Amino acid sequence: MLIPVILAGGLGTRLWPVSRPERPKPLARLTGDLSLLQTTALRTAAIPDAGAPLIVCGESHYPLIARQLDDIGLRNYAALLEPMGRSTAPAAAAAALAVDEDDLLLILPADHLIEDTGAFVEAIRSAADAARADWLVTFGVVPDRPETGYGYIERGEPIEGLAGVYRIASFREKPDLAAARRYLNTGRHSWNSGMFLFRAGTYLEELRMLHPEIPARTEAALAAAARPGGALLDRGGILLESESFSGCPSESIDRAVMERTRRGATAPLAAGWSDVGSWYTLWELGPRDEAGNVVSGPAHLRDVTGSYVRARERPVTVIGLEGVIVVDAGNALLVAGMDHAQAVKPPPVQGRALPDETGSDQRR
Repeated sequence: MLIPVILAGGLGTRLWPVSRPERPKPLARLTGDLSLLQTTALRTAAIPDAGAPLIVCGESHYPLIARQLDDIGLRNYAALLEPMGRSTAPAAAAAALAVDEDDLLLILPADHLIEDTGAFVEAIRSAADAARADWLVTFGVVPDRPETGYGYIERGEPIEGLAGVYRIASFREKPDLAAARRYLNTGRHSWNSGMFLFRAGTYLEELRMLHPEIPARTEAALAAAARPGGALLDRGGILLESESFSGCPSESIDRAVMERTRRGATAPLAAGWSDVGSWYTLWELGPRDEAGNVVSGPAHLRDVTGSYVRARERPVTVIGLEGVIVVDAGNALLVAGMDHAQAVKPPPVQGRALPDETGSDQRR
């Protein structure tokens, strides 16, 4: 069975002030009436023969997640609750330990947008055959511009008998503009989406060989939290035991496994993907007026161009500016230059700056 695993974590800083620690990016309504989590969950319903989704999230976020899923009519799901964040490799390990070893796990960050669900489903079909053959597949987004904000995957030779799936030749860190332009022209480089498909048993085998402390600690945390009577299907969720899980190394799937395994494969994805990583991204995605502005809420603009202005309840007026971000969240206000969108974070609290959000923790 193919099981969508939705990773719904985050510190709530990258899209401050709408995204907050208590309501991080996946749970915020950024592009319409639904949150990114809700659109991700609804997208999984389009995957033929997929099982009920498995949500992996922080314990404190689960009440809001359950309400949001209930609001879209999704009641058939399971949940694994983390007592603290430990990045994506332990989260995927917990999911793999909770299901049958022959189940295919489709790892999906909850904070991504995908415009073409049909293309997304077709990419999964190709990747599923490779996953059943014990390949660990990552989805590489076909680039349409030189992008310096994402990591890249270089594809190698096609895998015999598996149409549309390639060996991974290398992973590349976020490039400078010149390198990003070269990658765009090779036809072999794709953006690292942070989405994966693999057989649960294959992932655990590789993890036990490459980073054994992660499955050991995660298995102990799951065993200590286990309850009889099919607890995994209980919508109340399973809370991983804190002491064992706290000792688990915090590593991404890429670092722990994909960059080191010989079973790594990539499947191209051209489906209008975005990780919604900044307010600049939302300006790019949004409907722009004739002056190049994206405006929502009770906002009034005069002599303003190329800007993103988001009002909530009180009126917001912007006059005579170019390339600015203005986001009013009611009890907090952000004003920034568009070219500083990647630097957005909450203001210092008690003299101490909050850490940067890792989001899905893929190095893009």
